[in-house]
Amino acid sequence: MFVGHYSVAFAAKSERNKIPLWVLFIAVQFLDYIWATLVLLGIEKLRVIKGFTAGSMLDSYFHPYSHSLVTAIAWSALAALLYKMICSQHGGLYRKYAALTVGVAVFSHWALDLIAHPRDLPIYDDTWKVGFGLWNYRDPEFALEIALLACGIILYLSRNVMPLPKKVAAIIFGIVLTVIQIGDTYVPREALTDKATAMGVWIFYTLFVVVAFFLEKIGNRRQVNAS
Repeated sequence: MFVGHYSVAFAAKSERNKIPLWVLFIAVQFLDYIWATLVLLGIEKLRVIKGFTAGSMLDSYFHPYSHSLVTAIAWSALAALLYKMICSQHGGLYRKYAALTVGVAVFSHWALDLIAHPRDLPIYDDTWKVGFGLWNYRDPEFALEIALLACGIILYLSRNVMPLPKKVAAIIFGIVLTVIQIGDTYVPREALTDKATAMGVWIFYTLFVVVAFFLEKIGNRRQVNAS
């Protein structure tokens, strides 16, 4: 699962919880940020094998600290707690259930990975590995990613009041993410090293966070002036 994760970020953003979209973009990929960091440190293990599955070259054969069910729950709880602690000092950013929403967004990563991954997601430590293996079926997995992303953006547009330029920018962002997913799924390429792959995760995921940050800024000045 790749851009499908961002569907949760878009869908979770609302005028009621006041969670910044960029925070939700970090939340839905929080487990992968941890995973990439641990791969770079040599703690978790990754093999990048061309043709490993129809939809992915990633053989994450050892990632119990970032992607086991138990640690996913723990990281989700920690993220919710940190968000609540930070927002307690900035009441304008915090609303009831916002911290819970962040925690659920973090855990959604594991739930969606369960659908896509082969049996490499451990329940505890490095044991009892599960995964429904949709990555073995390229077209259905791609269709699910794009359907999730489209639904998330539709919910984002319908649940939040925003000017037309911001709506257009969100749609364009969705199209860009779709094109990136097409490249990731269908464009042949050589396998990178494990460290290069992990570094790419950090770079591209953070780039998406930056785009989400500036997307939310569109029209804000006009709204402030109007008020």
